[in-house]
Amino acid sequence: MKLSKGMTGIAGEYYVAAELSRRGYVVSFTLRNTKGIDILVSSEDGSKSRAIQVKSSNNEAKAWVLNKKSELSFSDNLFYVFVNLKTVDSRPDFYIVPSKVVAKFIKESHGSWLSSPSKTGKVRKDSAMRKFNDYTNGYLEKWESLGLD
Repeated sequence: MKLSKGMTGIAGEYYVAAELSRRGYVVSFTLRNTKGIDILVSSEDGSKSRAIQVKSSNNEAKAWVLNKKSELSFSDNLFYVFVNLKTVDSRPDFYIVPSKVVAKFIKESHGSWLSSPSKTGKVRKDSAMRKFNDYTNGYLEKWESLGLD
């Protein structure tokens, strides 16, 4: 069963919230008018907190689509959790990545893509679309990188 884009995003957010709660953190969803932040999470005593942007996919590609503003929107307190929903009967994979790493990655990879010719040899046209990937699983299940313990 293939989920719609909207349902994939919602499922990813709830899976992230459930995983954070399971690990003993306090989780709060933001309203849809909070740009770039889907979840606020804190240590149980409230002494440390982080903002999380969730990006979900329902395939096993380990790649997620972002936009250009992700190159410019980063801070020490903002993290991305990329969710790979895989199949309905399996636990999702979570990739926890600092926003500064994401910004640098997509800026460099997009620049590299732009400077290389297309399959037909033509110059590529710029767009707002960017991609992040973690084919090496370097950020897989790195919950400790949130620094909430």
